[in-house]
Amino acid sequence: MTGSAFIEAEGLCKDYLIAQRRVPVLLDVDLVVERGEFLAITGPSGSGKTTLLHILGGLERPSAGRYRLAGSEFPEADDDDLSLARCTKIGFVFQSFHLIAQLDILENVAMPFLYASRFEGDAYERSARALARVGLSHRLDHRPAALSGGEMQRVAIARAIVMGPSLILADEPTGNLDSATGAGILALLEDLNRDGTTLVMVTHDESIAARASRRACVRDGRLESA
Repeated sequence: MTGSAFIEAEGLCKDYLIAQRRVPVLLDVDLVVERGEFLAITGPSGSGKTTLLHILGGLERPSAGRYRLAGSEFPEADDDDLSLARCTKIGFVFQSFHLIAQLDILENVAMPFLYASRFEGDAYERSARALARVGLSHRLDHRPAALSGGEMQRVAIARAIVMGPSLILADEPTGNLDSATGAGILALLEDLNRDGTTLVMVTHDESIAARASRRACVRDGRLESA
């Protein structure tokens, strides 16, 4: 590992214990992503794409291999360090929006400040700015049930960017949306990427993958091209 790239993964493996049997999901994955790149990860369902994304985001630890993010050995951090890194360095955007139904959207977007134990006086102000960036300034006091699918995904993106992360990991972010709404969400993510945020996106959509600056394919747990 050179330490010059933003993301460096070497020999990543992941297996799960299922019915007392080890089932491999990722096999010896090497991956380098430069700062500011837009990488699309494609591949069949069940190939290991989402598992790879979760390892890159610290949601899962690899069974073997090394992973560096911005020059730091990510998997070796303790749980508190991982939680802080996830809140401050990484923004997650999932196909399911994972919004808290009992909170209005301003409160939902402010949640990363709570997770990072950094809920200070400007948390709501910064959350309002993030919502303005995704075009939802007029919805601050609405709860998720009052929003369309596209609006909920925009809230999820605002929550992902509110801490100013340098990396956004997106797992099929347009998968639950109609084509027009999905195009708007993709354009928003591309804007963030043009502003310098590194974007790694899992997608089944070939037209979306074609818009990335580079693509990689995961098949049967192996990265075929990167």
